[in-house]
Amino acid sequence: MITEVGRKQVLAYRAAAQGLDRSARTASRLGVFDLGFQDTPAGSAAIGLAARLREARSNDALIADESLALAWTFRGAPHLHRRADLPELAPALWPLGEDDAYARLAAFGSDMKKAGRSALEAQSEAAKAMRAVVAKPMTKGDVSGAVTKRAPDYVSLWCRSCNCTHIHEQLFRLSALPAGLALTTNRSPVMLSPIDGRPRIPRKAAGTESLVRAYLTFLGPATESEVASFLGTNRPLVGPVWPDDLSEVSIDGKRAWLPRTNLSALKKAKPGHMVRLLPPYDPYLQARDRGLLLEDKAQQKSLWRGVLGAPGALFVDGEITGVWRAKMAGKKRLVVTVDAFGSPTRRAKTAVEKEAEVVAAARGASDVEVRFGS
Repeated sequence: MITEVGRKQVLAYRAAAQGLDRSARTASRLGVFDLGFQDTPAGSAAIGLAARLREARSNDALIADESLALAWTFRGAPHLHRRADLPELAPALWPLGEDDAYARLAAFGSDMKKAGRSALEAQSEAAKAMRAVVAKPMTKGDVSGAVTKRAPDYVSLWCRSCNCTHIHEQLFRLSALPAGLALTTNRSPVMLSPIDGRPRIPRKAAGTESLVRAYLTFLGPATESEVASFLGTNRPLVGPVWPDDLSEVSIDGKRAWLPRTNLSALKKAKPGHMVRLLPPYDPYLQARDRGLLLEDKAQQKSLWRGVLGAPGALFVDGEITGVWRAKMAGKKRLVVTVDAFGSPTRRAKTAVEKEAEVVAAARGASDVEVRFGS
C-alpha cells in the first residue's frame, strides 16, 4: 500500500526527525549525527548544532570535545561526527566497486577509466601512503607533499593554482578517513592527525546500507537518485545496498521511499512554530530534492550558490523564507544580515534576533547586530 502525503507534511517530518524542535538536550542524542554536520565554511557545524540544541556551543568547544571529531567524509567534504562512529564510517564510505570509485572521483575518475587505471587501487595506494606519512598532527600541505612523493605517480597531476604536481585533491580527501586520519582543525592551516586505535584500511565496502537508511530517515522520503547524489555516486550503483525494509510513499504524485519504522511519524507530522538560522550545508539543506524544500527557482538560486559565498537559510514555521549571512565587525561583534523572500512578521523578526544571539554564541562573539535587507 502506497502512503500519500503532501509537501508540507514531508518538510515537517524532516524538521522533527533532525531535531530542529530542540527536543534533544545533548549533541549525542541527535540522530541526524548519523549523517554528520558539514563544516563548510569552517564553523558551520557549530551553528547547525546550535539550531538544534538548547544551549549553543562555540566552534572551539566542539573541536575540544573528545566525543566529536572532524573528518573528510561524504563527498570529501569536512563533516563533524561522533568520534566513535569513524571506524565504521570508513568502510561504509569505501567505494562499492570500480564503477563507484570512478564516479566518486568525478572528472579525475573518468580520466583514470580512459587510461585503464583502477580507481580502487588508486584509493588504496593513496590511503597506504597517507597512513605511513602521518604519525602526528601535520598540515594538509605537508601531508600532500609527502604523500605525493610516496604514492604512485598516476594518482598525481599538475595543479595550476598550486603551481606544482601533487596528489589529486578529491582522491586525497576520500583516502584520509580510510587511512585513519581526522581533521584536528578545519581552519587555515588545515591539520590532519591519526585517529586513536585507527583500524585497517578497508579492503571492501561494509555498512553502506546504514548510510542509505540514514539519508532516508532524516531526508526522506527519497529516491535512489537523491541518495546516490548525496553519496557522490550514480543511481544504479546504490541498488545493491538499497534497504528492503522500506515503505513506498507518494509525495504529491512523486514516488519515494522511507524506512517502514518511520512511516507513523511521517503520517503524524505537522509544521511547528519555530524560527531557525540554518548555516550553509546544514543537514536540512542537504536534501537533493531542492524543489521540494524551496519551490521558487529564483529563490533556489539565491540559496544554493556553490561552495564559496553560499548563505544560510532563514527557516520559519516549516518553510525556507529567506537567506542570511554573518560577518565579524571587530573581534567580538557579529553582524547578521537577513534577506527575507517576503515581508517577515514582527514575531518572526523578534525570533530572528534571538536566533542571531545563538549564532553569535556559536561563533564565539559576545555581541550581535541584526540587519534586515530589502
